Amino acid sequence: MDLMNRARAWRAVARAAILVGASLAAGAASAWSNHALCTWTALSVLPEVTVRPPVRVESLASFVAADPAGLAALLRDEEAWARAHVPTYPARPDSLAFRAEAAPPAELVARFLAALRVNPGARLALYLQLPPGQTAGGRPTLREADVTVMKTDEAARLNTFVALRKGELVPAIDVIASASDEPDYGLDFGLWQDNGTAHGAVYGFGKQPFGNPAVEWSSQGPLHLGYFHEAQIVYKAAPFLLRAYPEYRIHLWRSLAAFALRTGHDYWAWRFAGWGLHYLQDLTQPYHARVLPGVSVPRMLWINTLDLAGVHGPRQDAVQLVTNRHFALENFERGWMREMHAAPALADVGREALRDTRLDVAAAYADDWPRHVVSKQASAAADALDAALVAGMPAGYTSDPKYVFGVSRSGVDLYAELAAASPERRESLKRAIAPLLGNVGSGSRAFVRSLMR
Repeated sequence: MDLMNRARAWRAVARAAILVGASLAAGAASAWSNHALCTWTALSVLPEVTVRPPVRVESLASFVAADPAGLAALLRDEEAWARAHVPTYPARPDSLAFRAEAAPPAELVARFLAALRVNPGARLALYLQLPPGQTAGGRPTLREADVTVMKTDEAARLNTFVALRKGELVPAIDVIASASDEPDYGLDFGLWQDNGTAHGAVYGFGKQPFGNPAVEWSSQGPLHLGYFHEAQIVYKAAPFLLRAYPEYRIHLWRSLAAFALRTGHDYWAWRFAGWGLHYLQDLTQPYHARVLPGVSVPRMLWINTLDLAGVHGPRQDAVQLVTNRHFALENFERGWMREMHAAPALADVGREALRDTRLDVAAAYADDWPRHVVSKQASAAADALDAALVAGMPAGYTSDPKYVFGVSRSGVDLYAELAAASPERRESLKRAIAPLLGNVGSGSRAFVRSLMR
């Protein structure tokens, strides 16, 4: 194959693969189906969170109005850090810099959200998500539409949300766990120039680097995944792969959390910390860290050589299989985590992994962890996980490219299905996934400890 055709083939493979990764990362199910269920367990063994006194709920307007000058300085420093440390970072327009001048509360909040470059329509309600089995305790329940702009199937998500009142006291662990799922509720929707939104037109992110800019949830993908450990030839052929920014979000939310702790706004400290945890946990999921797990670089090249020659089936099949396996993993994990929370007295390899403090490293969390520790671990585990899903799950879900997960059949519950068909295979699959949950636990604790320094 001559060099021109080779380059065209690599562009095709990277483009096709990244469309898969972006659409999955930004889908209704996110990297882990419900981050809160992992966060509660991971932090339940962290005294820095569990022994803290309850925190007092306050509105975002109250937090922003308390020290606008301090926030302006912090966000100025954050922008300088991102420009210096995040490769290909799209600089925030100077016109969006947060200004500390006095203004009505609604205007101050609008300025703040614009400086953060988040979806101004994000709900940002005062709420908690309840773990399975916990009752509302007299608090009013909320619809999902009160919490998320995502059009979701409530029966599938099986989440219960309750409203909080300003001034009430709530456990810090409940705030951070609830918030760790929140970035999937629309925080990063429509941020790109070609998303057709008013905020995307002024935020300065440029055109969406991958995924479908016409699909609302696809727009969050470049902020929730990071293919940082692909072969160099992939980046040379597809430089748009490098336009992914979870590091920017993690650092921003961590800095805001630390600021809120220093200034006595503990509720927003733990809520911002939960947001930061979300993106860090996203990178622990191998399908967010590798373009096509289970497909070698030479095979990707061959598949796309065929595609360039007009034989499109192999590429379409590879894309669909990886899509199905990603969604199958999330479906299985959702059922598993819900059962684990509903039966806290039962021994469970997932609970043990998430709580295993032996995995915690002595080195302090650092800004390069998302790329060089967390994502690297997930990338290294990708092929083995892909093989485990193929071996442990019914072949129709993972090995049939004609099957479209979530479309061909509704109401799938792989965790329950495997329990009925083959408990042994289910337990084997849990053991294969458990090390990834161990990484979720250790990384989450390192991140939270870093706020206490």
